[in-house]
Amino acid sequence: MVKGLSVIGFDADDTLWQNESFFRLTEERFAELLAEYGDGEDLRNRLLEAERRNIGHYGFGIKGFMLSMIETALDVTEGRVDGRVIGQILTMGQEMLGHPIELLPHVEETLGALSGRYPLVLITKGDLLHQEQKLAASGLGDLFAAVEIVSEKHPSTYESAFSAHGSGPAQAMMVGNSMKSDIRPALDVGAFAVYVPHGQTWALEQAETPLGHPRFHEMPDLGGLVDLIAEVEDLARITPKSPQTHP
Repeated sequence: MVKGLSVIGFDADDTLWQNESFFRLTEERFAELLAEYGDGEDLRNRLLEAERRNIGHYGFGIKGFMLSMIETALDVTEGRVDGRVIGQILTMGQEMLGHPIELLPHVEETLGALSGRYPLVLITKGDLLHQEQKLAASGLGDLFAAVEIVSEKHPSTYESAFSAHGSGPAQAMMVGNSMKSDIRPALDVGAFAVYVPHGQTWALEQAETPLGHPRFHEMPDLGGLVDLIAEVEDLARITPKSPQTHP
């Protein structure tokens, strides 16, 4: 019998390994560094606005975050920031780039159980070099049939990836922690989507939960994914005529 699912996609940061927690810790250090120029909440909000403005210029990842911290420091000090402060910001970013990979619960055993049964595709966004380094350090690289590192995740991203590595979105599943980037665009092209919320999610990755969508599922970690896939196999054999969307 032909499997209902032909390919399964996984997000990387905060789905397979810790990521956002390092940003939050660095934000706190940044606020402490510039405490004489404002309270912590105001400094973090101004940093977030800088990140929002700069995504189109720098993309996602630590290097863009470092540049946004420097821009915010220049802004709040009206250009008078000390060179030593800039040096400390660069050091904080370099420490983030060198942080060891910490896998999230049930990741290794779940990917191991699925990799022999389905093509697994890592679909992640961010800095190409750093994402490649993290995947290599994770020890998970051999479990993936393909890796897609993109600048942004749109519905077309999933349409293309699931068609290239499987039989198309209708028989594909995307697993991730970002409602905005992993879940809603995958659902928009007719794929299954499994939301695995992380305790800390970047404000710019939040979006409305598609409650009631027939292909949307949520679970606390990857421990139950194998069983869930068994449950949705029959549904995946029924190919919809058009992508199922939800408001």
